Amino acid sequence: MSTRGTVVTTRSLFHEGADTFVEGEVLRLTFENAETGFRVAKLMVKGRKEPLTVVGTLPPVHAGARLRVRGKVVTDSRHGEQLRAESVTEMAPSTIDGIRRYLGSGVIPGVGEKLAAKIVSRFGEATLRVLDEEPERLGEIAGLGKKRRDKLVATWREKHAERDVLVFLQAHGASPALAARIMKRYGPTAAHVVRKDPYRLALDVVGVGFKTADRIAQGLGIAADAPERIQAGLLQSLLDMTESGHVFSPAGPLADRAMVLLGLGDAAAAEALLSRGLRALAFGGHVLIEGEGVTAHVYLPRMLEAEKRLAARIQELGAARVRPLMGATLAIEAFERDANVTLADEQRAAVEEASRAPLFVVTGGPGVGKTTVLKAMLSVLQRAGLVVKLAAPTGRAAKRMTAATSVEATTIHRLLEYDPQKGGTWKRNADRRVTAGAVIIDEASMIDLPLADALLQAVAPGTRLILVGDKDQLPSIGPGAVLRDVILSKAMPAVHLKTIFRQAAASHIVVNAHRVHEGLAPLGSPPDDPHSDFFIIDRRDPETATSTIIELVSSRIPKRFGLDPVRDIQVLTPMHKGAAGSVAINLALQAALNPTGEPLSRGSRLFRCGDKVMQLKNDYDRSVWNGDVGVISDVDRERGSLRVRFDDEGGAQPRLVAYEPRALDDLTLAYACSVHKAQGSEYPAVIIPLLTSHFVMLTKNLFYTAITRGKRLVVLVADPRAIQLALAEGRREERHTHLAERIMAASSSLRRPH
Repeated sequence: MSTRGTVVTTRSLFHEGADTFVEGEVLRLTFENAETGFRVAKLMVKGRKEPLTVVGTLPPVHAGARLRVRGKVVTDSRHGEQLRAESVTEMAPSTIDGIRRYLGSGVIPGVGEKLAAKIVSRFGEATLRVLDEEPERLGEIAGLGKKRRDKLVATWREKHAERDVLVFLQAHGASPALAARIMKRYGPTAAHVVRKDPYRLALDVVGVGFKTADRIAQGLGIAADAPERIQAGLLQSLLDMTESGHVFSPAGPLADRAMVLLGLGDAAAAEALLSRGLRALAFGGHVLIEGEGVTAHVYLPRMLEAEKRLAARIQELGAARVRPLMGATLAIEAFERDANVTLADEQRAAVEEASRAPLFVVTGGPGVGKTTVLKAMLSVLQRAGLVVKLAAPTGRAAKRMTAATSVEATTIHRLLEYDPQKGGTWKRNADRRVTAGAVIIDEASMIDLPLADALLQAVAPGTRLILVGDKDQLPSIGPGAVLRDVILSKAMPAVHLKTIFRQAAASHIVVNAHRVHEGLAPLGSPPDDPHSDFFIIDRRDPETATSTIIELVSSRIPKRFGLDPVRDIQVLTPMHKGAAGSVAINLALQAALNPTGEPLSRGSRLFRCGDKVMQLKNDYDRSVWNGDVGVISDVDRERGSLRVRFDDEGGAQPRLVAYEPRALDDLTLAYACSVHKAQGSEYPAVIIPLLTSHFVMLTKNLFYTAITRGKRLVVLVADPRAIQLALAEGRREERHTHLAERIMAASSSLRRPH
């Protein structure tokens, strides 16, 4: 029996998963998070003996309020039947008892149960109409003075306006959660702002993109070719390009992308609209344009400013004098004795150069001794009496750096004392520099343009800066390709380690990584070799590949190699979508490995107690970082919250981190993840699906990066044609950046006589 479009008032009409409407009176709130808007309310519904539990993002309601709720019915194993709200409208209480409870519940500060009872006793069912239309009649209430009356009326009107705004926003396509965020951002002016320029939401409100703002705009009757819509589409397209890693976009491809986003069919008319829109954005300072025509470079202002500032800073630091290190040769020999190693010639040359240069880069692939060089540089610098700070772009990379050197390393954000509470500012900056004689950064290929800009502004002239990384890996997730551009500019001396050491050469993982880098197909290990660490399984279609991956993770690899399927095995996919993308594989592995864990829904996503999950962005309040992987230890379905156990590397005690409902947006299932998300991490075993359906993302550096994430075992579940596509000449992720050219131009200007 369908309940769509009807108001359900009897228990018999509730069906698990049904789209259900109810109207009822709030009996009480059992949980409330004012920050996120997540609330649990007990609602008295006509025809039910017991209150109905409503959970979700609700307006700040009080006992006695009437709500109209649309949502889905679920049965919680601990808390029983619940209605998970998808749309909520607050209505005026309809009975005298309801009005009295509502006014006495604290909805109006200063009005308690006794005063509420006096007001309702005087005006009865007309009480709310009197408050709205004839507030002066409150003078009829004995003992209610003018000052108190005026405050009561002002508060009531503010509350009434807030309710009207929430109703308006939901009527024009905003979910309760979005309506609450819009109200939090704009306050009582929210309806006016949305009516005047709904596309502002995409810029001002977290979680609102162009499509959501556009849906609200369409509800308000804004035309498809309205100038504000065209400009919003262009700006969103540029933001999308930036989020894809580009520092700027050529004007032609930007217009093409915006035309698709906006759904503009007539190419000639669209070209004129987009050209005018781009000029208007530039005039308003929303974009900056270098050059002319379709090849002009279109920047977000902050990206252009960061690129120019970073180029100038690199030249400034490179020209600074550093104190020569005395006895570097003796220090290198002392390191070799202590570590019981003999540095190869290129390794020794790298350490010697690091002792001389203010800026220095060490790059190379797996098995070439980058970690040994890092430890040798650290030893030489410390023996010279320098304070050395170690850092990496991610928490996992920093933990690995600490484990390798036995010296504490931090994230770059920690090094620069990032302050999310003050608009994402850096406490270490040009005015308050990092105090160190040398700073060594590992996994430098992961540093994006804004982070590199912040880092170099905080490094004082005369402080050595050493970047260690693999230039052939994928560039940073954020915009830019800083390590590549710095090496191309030749502004920093760089050593490229190439010799694969004998022990590493015994690893098929290392050998195949270098084969892929050279454009050669990888070779599988002999199946009967007990030291085999690299396997290739031929699969041609996504469904069969995914089925094979499930079997590998759940049984074959654990049985043969003794690895834990959740803790030790990581699936790395080129894409999120599709039958062999991370979303589908995660759901399949969740069903195979953890089918009975206590469930918790978050929108269309389902988490279970025992699930492997990944943090999607840095969270400084919780001390969890982008890419950190943990396991859900327990869930609270009524509150919509859970806790995750993170097992830090290096032997530290596990940490339990609580996630309230809104924070769940920062988590995702992590049985499978994208190759980009795996940067800076290593896993005992990785499984890599590589299929022709991944065509858009198949690049040589993605393939290379995926292979280098495995420490003990790599398994390709691959179509040979997809391997050849990834290895094809020119199949490399490129970025639109101008940093290398700017650095070289800055260098030329410094050398030019005046």
